[in-house]
Amino acid sequence: MIAAGVLLSVYRSGALAMAWVFGGCFGFILQKSRFCFTASMRDPCITGSTSVTKAVLMAFAITTIGFTAIKYAAFASGQEIPGQSYVMPVSLATAAGGILFGIGMVIAGGCASGTLMRVGEGFGMQMLSLLFFVIGSLWGAKDMGWWNLNVIAGAPRVFLPDVFGWFGAVVIQLLIIACLYVAADLWERKKMGITE
Repeated sequence: MIAAGVLLSVYRSGALAMAWVFGGCFGFILQKSRFCFTASMRDPCITGSTSVTKAVLMAFAITTIGFTAIKYAAFASGQEIPGQSYVMPVSLATAAGGILFGIGMVIAGGCASGTLMRVGEGFGMQMLSLLFFVIGSLWGAKDMGWWNLNVIAGAPRVFLPDVFGWFGAVVIQLLIIACLYVAADLWERKKMGITE
């Protein structure tokens, strides 16, 4: 892997070599931490453990603060707020898509990051999952225009700072995350028989 990074740096570009190194480091961290969105929902039901669930909630809290800081800095300086094109309409299609994606994750045995990690470990089932993940993504991208026109476009776009203000949006989101964290902790204590 190091040799491939050096070859990329010499024969292609330093940026590509840095991307290679970053990808390798990120994959190593992912593999060692077993960070997986599917596990965060599956493990509490199967084993009672909520350690991955709480890790995902902490990641959500950190990214909430970080992205809000970036967006608010642009807003306060009168610049265009980054990422606004990704504020998508919220409708029944959002819920249906989430449910279908969740079912797919359970059938595949992992989320996208978990699937990629297990492909790197050599798991054949995950290689098959990755193949169908790619097929589904390409099919979805091909039909996205139709879905946008017929289902999604008429739904309202919800940007929480527009509804609650910047401070209110962060506080509400962090309170929801904190409540979920406490609920996950209580669930684990109940399932594991922890009385302390």
